[in-house]
Amino acid sequence: MNIAFLMDRLESINPENETTSYLMYECNQRGHTVYFLEPHDVYIRKDEVVARMRNVTVSPDLSMKKYWRSLIGCMNKEELIFETVTDLDALFLRKDPPLIYQTMEFLAPINDQVFMINNTTGQTLGNSNLYILNFPSIIPETHVSRDPARLKKIIDDFGGAMVVKPLQRYGGEGVIKVSDRDRENLVSLINYYIRASKSYPEREPIMVQEYLDVVQKEGDVRVLLLNGEILGAMRRKPLKGDFRTNIHAGGRAYRHEVTQKEKEICRVIKERLITDGLFFVGIDVIGDKLVEVNCVSPGGIPRINRLSDVKLESKVIDFVEQKAKEMKEKS
Repeated sequence: MNIAFLMDRLESINPENETTSYLMYECNQRGHTVYFLEPHDVYIRKDEVVARMRNVTVSPDLSMKKYWRSLIGCMNKEELIFETVTDLDALFLRKDPPLIYQTMEFLAPINDQVFMINNTTGQTLGNSNLYILNFPSIIPETHVSRDPARLKKIIDDFGGAMVVKPLQRYGGEGVIKVSDRDRENLVSLINYYIRASKSYPEREPIMVQEYLDVVQKEGDVRVLLLNGEILGAMRRKPLKGDFRTNIHAGGRAYRHEVTQKEKEICRVIKERLITDGLFFVGIDVIGDKLVEVNCVSPGGIPRINRLSDVKLESKVIDFVEQKAKEMKEKS
């Protein structure tokens, strides 16, 4: 099969800990032709969606480090392949946030002609922290506003600690804990996050969410879902003095067996994820609450593999091969 990965620059990735590198490696091991491209490489030619790609297929059975060096070596070759995207069997959309909406618009017309994981419609709907509002029964108390007075009143009325989240960032960036006990800093922080100096329409809405103090002791759980079914999971605990569990923010990963409460959360969201074309996602759970759905470039495979002695990328590529085959048979 011809399988392409739209992603960040290869040189920016640590292959030992990145889900994308494991997925690419598995495709290469199976003898698929693997292509690399970045968001700006997609364009339109005579009404067709075309992309500038590089063939990064290399010899099998290399170590991950040698494999990645070989891929970067392919980038130093001058030749570019100008490929009609519908000639591909599958396309992984794995560019880290923020989402490049123009690229999504270029690819949207061919969602039903090449299997994309995750597809453009789903990523556009699901890339914001707002996506969890589709599941009000299983999330913490949540508010979103660009009005500083309203946000301050929400926190005052709540009477305890809350978490402020920018809507579009990832990896724990910009996530802070606030309370009504530190009023001077609270007002300053709210004004900064929403850009209060701007006119009301130009301000940035932010999410204010109930702080679940169980995170300090137990951390959170990252569950990977494939086609709505649980693929694997790990527990993440924050550094001392922090409450953010994200690995990028210094959190540490631990082996985890999915609980009944976590299984129920997955059951609640399954149908909506599949309907939206979000076939491979990572969800974050604190206690018995869903706090985040990660669909743009969900991670966790390398660490879960090491912690649980599994090979999750194999199941993902099995699924992609089957879906790509089904899509080509229909066309």
